[in-house]
Amino acid sequence: MRNKLIPGIGLSLMIAALHANAAGLTSEHAAFGKLPDGTAIEKYTLRNSDGMQATIITYGGTLQSLLVPDKHGKTEDVVLGFDDIEGYLKGTSYFGATIGRFGNRLADGKFSLDGKTYQVPQNDKTNSLHGGPQGFDKRVWKAESVKDKNSVGVKLSYVSVDGEMGFPGTLKTEVTYSLNEKNELRVQYHATTDKPTVLNLTNHSYFNLAGAGNGDILDQVATVHAARYTPVNGKLIPTGELAPVAGTPMDFLKPVAFGKRIREDNAQLKFAEPNEGGYDFNWVLDNKGDVKKLAAEVSDPKSGRRLQLFTTEPGVQLYTGNFLDGTVKGKAGKIYPHWGAFTLETQHFPDAPNQPDFPSTRLDPGKAYTQTVVFKFLNK
Repeated sequence: MRNKLIPGIGLSLMIAALHANAAGLTSEHAAFGKLPDGTAIEKYTLRNSDGMQATIITYGGTLQSLLVPDKHGKTEDVVLGFDDIEGYLKGTSYFGATIGRFGNRLADGKFSLDGKTYQVPQNDKTNSLHGGPQGFDKRVWKAESVKDKNSVGVKLSYVSVDGEMGFPGTLKTEVTYSLNEKNELRVQYHATTDKPTVLNLTNHSYFNLAGAGNGDILDQVATVHAARYTPVNGKLIPTGELAPVAGTPMDFLKPVAFGKRIREDNAQLKFAEPNEGGYDFNWVLDNKGDVKKLAAEVSDPKSGRRLQLFTTEPGVQLYTGNFLDGTVKGKAGKIYPHWGAFTLETQHFPDAPNQPDFPSTRLDPGKAYTQTVVFKFLNK
């Protein structure tokens, strides 16, 4: 919403009008630069009366900014990203992006459907990662504002043509971000295809509850309601096992700081980050797809901010920013350090098309892919 000067209106009425517009749920959209070919990129900003504010840009369907109040009511941007489109064009870390067609890794970039093998470009050594080098994070999405009595939002849409990045079928995808007065940012996905295909969508926001660029997240405390995880080999491809977290650094069933065990001499941690250790694994959630049941929670003791995750997906990828190395300059010129953020990527399991015992990621014509994830923020 843009406030325009109305001829003849008194100053006191102008101030009252501004306050009225600022109260409750509001949204607006504006320009966010242009691509080298001149394509315009837009940003949509959603606000509630508690000071929470989410900004989504049409490049990559990206959550560009997320302002959240702390225990004193002070807001801070808690997601990593860039202030301009140039940062996203140069970036390689998927900050805040919508990931597709296939989130996480595919071994050798290959999968088979109905006896036919498909090849996705390899962009993570021998693996395909996050849909290949020109995945959904590199696409421009169409956008429109949406709202109901309880939320304001933006609906993004993108049509991925048959054969794009090697995937079969023309896929029509919608992703809707919405914000309510409960400090919940909801992300809803819907997709259909005209040929059998595989699909695994997620959001790749990097969170630092102390504020993006305000140090590392090692003191932040996580709980993941998952008694099992999917171990990986040296290429970060799942072995196919659903292993118990008990007795391993992957046990977050009770609250524990990220830094408590991240440096342990553990082969899995070294696969994720060979030098110092790190997390980059898929947890098998215990909530069995019930979006009303808490899947995970992370809190920052200093700011009092707490993030609760709810999802319909069977898994979540917890990643601790292992490949951030202190060379990336983000928003407001802040440097993003090693272990400077965590992700909670709700998903089906990595390499699922090549793992017959994992939940299927197949999508057929006449069926709809749906997913809902809720990021709920508390500060008390």
